[in-house]
Formats: sequence, structure tokens, C-alpha cells
Amino acid sequence: MIDIKILLADDDELARNLVKEVLVDEAYEFIEAENGQQALDLFYEHKDLSLVILDIMMPDIDGITVLEEIRSVSEVPVLVLTALGDSEDELMGLQSGANDYVSKPFHCEILAHRIKNLLKLTKVQGLNTSRFEHLVVDYEMRKIYVDEEEVLLNNKEFQLLEHLIQNQGVVLSREKILNCVWGHDYDGDARTIDTHVKMLRANLKMAGEYIKTVRGVGYCFDAK
Repeated sequence: MIDIKILLADDDELARNLVKEVLVDEAYEFIEAENGQQALDLFYEHKDLSLVILDIMMPDIDGITVLEEIRSVSEVPVLVLTALGDSEDELMGLQSGANDYVSKPFHCEILAHRIKNLLKLTKVQGLNTSRFEHLVVDYEMRKIYVDEEEVLLNNKEFQLLEHLIQNQGVVLSREKILNCVWGHDYDGDARTIDTHVKMLRANLKMAGEYIKTVRGVGYCFDAK
């Protein structure tokens, strides 16, 4: 099983401590933010997040804005925390890309089940290897095999392949790939993606055909 790392963002220390109790009980690794800007900074810093728990009302940058930016570059599951009975916040969160919501004050057992369901739904738990007809990716050992022969990728190529596989079937723009794999503060041209995809395809040999070009948009991983 891979490690589960969760980003918890809430300016309310009491609420944050209650959520942390649940995460500790379930043996999840977590990082925490006290406002929206910290949440975004940590999101971009930690590319191996399994889940984001996000309060709607936060200083600096509100939770909806944080959620919308996360959704512009990632499909990581997001659970939003809303005020009790605030259906408008709940609807806004879901419309902005949240996968689920929990109203405050919440029952710890309910929160724990919601978290488990999201992790189960997205197949985060136990996903340490991806297997396709010609390609095997071992994420823990960071090894790639094409038709049972190991191929060597540099760190950026591995991250690019991992990101494409995690979003398989989804057409990703060059900008989204650049922001997620290279980071939002990268100054280079988005066309650098084309160069790295070309190199990655060559290194993957027959499995390189899994990376599809969508003209005028970007790239998609499709092993069917």
C-alpha cells in the first residue's frame, strides 16, 4: 500500500484539531494550512497528495478559489468543510469540483468514512503499481518495464508519465501538465512539454503509443 498523504486547510484551530484526530487514528500522513495561500503553496509543493480537506471560509484566499485553482491542474479528491445547513456553500463547492462535503460540527466517525470512501473511489489505497499490456510502472521502486525489459527515465520523465497515468483517459492541456509537474512558478515555455513527451515516447518504445496527442489541446494517456 502506498502512503496516504492528506492536505488539511482550515483557519479554525479547533476544527483543524478535530480533523487531525481522525487522520491520526487512521494512520494517515497529513500536512496542514491555516489559510488559503498556505493551502495553495503546500498543494504545489507536495505532488503526492491523496486527498485535500478544505474549509470554505478562510482568510487570504477563500476555499472556493483554492478549489478552483486545484481543479485547474489536478483531479486529486477534495472534501470541503461547510457551515452547518449552509446549502449555498455546499452547492458552490460541488459545482467548483469538490468530490464530497461535510458540515460543521461533524461527527468524527462520519468524517472518517467519508475520507475512506473518497480514497476507495479514486483507487488511491493500494495503488503502487500500474500494469498495462506493454508497460508496468512500479511507483514505490520508481522502475519502468516495457515488455518485461527495464527502461530508464530521468526524474522529470517519470513524473510526467506518472501524471499522465493518474489522469488516464483525460485530455490534459500543456499548461495543466506544466503547472502540475513543473510547478506554477516555472518560467519556461509550455512547449517544453512537447519535447519531454517526444523523449518519453522514444524511451517507452512500443508503450509510447499509449501517450496520445490531441491536436490543439494537449495529451492523453490511453492504453486501450
